[in-house]
Amino acid sequence: MTRIAEAEQQVQADVAQRLRRVVGHLTRLLRPVDATLAADLTPTRTAVLLNTVRNGRARLADVAEQEGLNPTLLSRTLATLAEDGLVERFPDPDDRRVAWVAPTPAGRRLAQRIRAQRTAALHDALAGLSDAERHRIEAALPALERLVEHFTQESA
Repeated sequence: MTRIAEAEQQVQADVAQRLRRVVGHLTRLLRPVDATLAADLTPTRTAVLLNTVRNGRARLADVAEQEGLNPTLLSRTLATLAEDGLVERFPDPDDRRVAWVAPTPAGRRLAQRIRAQRTAALHDALAGLSDAERHRIEAALPALERLVEHFTQESA
């Protein structure tokens, strides 16, 4: 491998590490919005609620896979969300081994508040950047969306 190729690989590794840190930090900063705090939602409960609202009625096994949760943790998480009236669980009428979950109207309303508050927080933060910085972020969005597609296809 040439020095130029090695240098390019190192640059790509550095970019990947910076991107991972920035995305992780932004994710952590956006988790505790007023709606999640008021509802006493942990990050896991929030992720599962948002998943069920986004995807609608789903098999528990699918939610567990999408969120990377083991069945026991998912079951406890859903029990709490159901107790709070945010989701409902029900058995599959054709296969008693399969369980389903769906958001309730209250769960949908809470998810909408969470998303709106997170979007508002990002909007406010973007307003503090220069026009040039905002344009660079906007220009990077298609590439970031392709990264998401890559990981989505890779996990399928």
